[in-house]
Amino acid sequence: MGQLRGASGGVAPVRVTAIASLTPLEELEADPFLVDSRSQHAMCARWAAERGYVVARELLVGGLRFDHCALWDGVRPGVDVFVAPSRRVLERALSSVEEFTAECARRGVRVETVGRAEPSYDAQMKARVHRRLSMPTAGYDGR
Repeated sequence: MGQLRGASGGVAPVRVTAIASLTPLEELEADPFLVDSRSQHAMCARWAAERGYVVARELLVGGLRFDHCALWDGVRPGVDVFVAPSRRVLERALSSVEEFTAECARRGVRVETVGRAEPSYDAQMKARVHRRLSMPTAGYDGR
């Protein structure tokens, strides 16, 4: 599992593009998971690892058009998979989930959602996300 046989007979790993939503820090109190892109990418990475897939790219986008080159750069039909933590993350990350999934089908690329419960955020977790996102140039890494 996690590998596909290529045209030359070699085995290629399934490459994953993890999609996280770019959501303003101002929305942290109302919807911390949408703001916490690190947790979104981690959820996608766990999903990929469980399947033996390789995360090739992590995208952090908000309202991106389905045909934007950032989505499709280097994507190979039958080898690559887009994954997001949930449908609602995709809805925030992309301008149209329907157009994106149709384009994926047209190009022969799978799109998946992790489908696990989002973490519950307490005040301490929200504070860590806030520090990480509000002080990135100060060298703070969120730990």
